[in-house]
Amino acid sequence: MNKNLQQEPIADIVAALKNNNVIAYPTEAVFGVGCDPDSELAVTRLLALKQRPVDKGLILIAASFEQLKPYVDEQALTAVQRDAVFSRWPGPVTFVFPALPSTPRWLTGRFDSLAVRVTDHPLVKALCLQYGKPLVSTSANLSGLPPCRTAEEVLQQFGGEFPVLRGETSGRQNPSEIRDALTGELFRQG
Repeated sequence: MNKNLQQEPIADIVAALKNNNVIAYPTEAVFGVGCDPDSELAVTRLLALKQRPVDKGLILIAASFEQLKPYVDEQALTAVQRDAVFSRWPGPVTFVFPALPSTPRWLTGRFDSLAVRVTDHPLVKALCLQYGKPLVSTSANLSGLPPCRTAEEVLQQFGGEFPVLRGETSGRQNPSEIRDALTGELFRQG
């Protein structure tokens, strides 16, 4: 893949994020929709688009664990628990961490925890690096419709002007596995 071909589209998507817009991008299995996790306006737009209640909480996807540190209480994990998490990252496994008290409720919902993932998808990683922070990540689909697996499906469901980072998913059939970072308990099979 020619990295120069991706720079302009990533810059366009970063500009959309900075304007509090919801964007779409390929992930390990399906396209995701996301936004700036620190913008209540952007998250409210995403929740309205998805018809998702705020109390369910959201997932953050990042290029590195460093990007997630402002949101999760890493001190709550033992060395063994941290090793278990880091042995699965980067990759398609989401872990639920205790959230820092400063983490906004529009991210955690009714929980005192936050689901986070360090991705190994090259485009999402590049996007998070260029934006300088993680993104909210939920499947790209309107309520009642299947998750989008291509940019064209995103544009069909969300409209031709929707900001989409074009690219391929990693080809996984199932969404990311979700586990508790403290106990290892499986919440969703991957």
